[in-house]
Amino acid sequence: MPREPRPAPALIASVLLVAAACSREPDPRAGAPSGAPRAAVLDPAPPPLPGPAGMVWIPGGEFRMGSDHGHGDERPEHAVRLRGFWMDSHEVTNARFGAFVEATGYVTTAEREPTNAELGLPEDAFVPPENRVPGSLVLNPPAPGQQVTSAYQWWRWQPGASWRHPEGPASDLAGRAEHPVVHVSHDDARAFAAWEEKRLPTEAEWERAARGGVDGGAWMWGEEENPGGRWLANVWQGDFPRSNGVQDGFAGTAPVGSFAPNAFGLYDMAGNVWEWCADWYRPDAYALAAAAGEPLHDPAGPDTSFDPDEPGVAKRVTRGGSFLCSKSYCVGYRPSARMKTSPDTSLVHTGFRCVRDAEGGSR
Repeated sequence: MPREPRPAPALIASVLLVAAACSREPDPRAGAPSGAPRAAVLDPAPPPLPGPAGMVWIPGGEFRMGSDHGHGDERPEHAVRLRGFWMDSHEVTNARFGAFVEATGYVTTAEREPTNAELGLPEDAFVPPENRVPGSLVLNPPAPGQQVTSAYQWWRWQPGASWRHPEGPASDLAGRAEHPVVHVSHDDARAFAAWEEKRLPTEAEWERAARGGVDGGAWMWGEEENPGGRWLANVWQGDFPRSNGVQDGFAGTAPVGSFAPNAFGLYDMAGNVWEWCADWYRPDAYALAAAAGEPLHDPAGPDTSFDPDEPGVAKRVTRGGSFLCSKSYCVGYRPSARMKTSPDTSLVHTGFRCVRDAEGGSR
């Protein structure tokens, strides 16, 4: 599968700009423009059987996508109609991804030595070996008492970080076989999906699945963030990025399925790791879609990407938030929340899950 160019300085700047963009704090009830949740339209047709192992059926029908109370790129709320599809019940785990690597010999973006083209240099330019090191981005919490003024302060390029070594060369996957795989780029996720004869979900499919058949909910599980004082997703509790209270029981990724599933039977649609979607990112994607008339039928997103925060770098959509999302920061675990990342970027908090069409196969 061809790789999209990755200038290393642009890679790091892109991720930091993504983190900075997360600092907007929306209305925590974003996604509920009517003031109350309401049932989405579900097609009554039964799922085609037998179903693929490890996947759940997401019925076709119509739902309301986006939020009129969230960030600007979540607006306007608009009607979407989708065909039914199968979705992985949880994020792709280290064990599953490891089986793919063992069977194919695949090498992820984070494990490859960058080329001159990817570094933004002429083909014949000399690059010292120490500047041509594979790696990925990890969290770099500020020291006690350190003043935090920029997202640049809490991300660090870590040589040797990859899906096999999530925190860097000194770390490994011991005890983490059932944790979601991280440090995978969009390119890596697509390669895995093709191997399993699946694909990445469209953004519309992802949100439909996350909402569990209910439109307008503030959270994926209802109207209270912490019903009965319980945390229902693996997210950050406390003052991000300084201190995490770990009331949910997990300081980093959690084993998939550690929290209750939604009404469709999907685990970890909120928190744990951000999940790659197939769509190119544009902040005006919903406005353009709504202008085309409603309801939209099986939208695949815009044909091109544009991010005003970084106009020269194309971005793909990620959804769901992660263990680094907090209510005091990005609140990315809301059902309508959107994020964007360059497709050749890998991070310590980003993974994916796959879908399959009803007829079996990829679009």
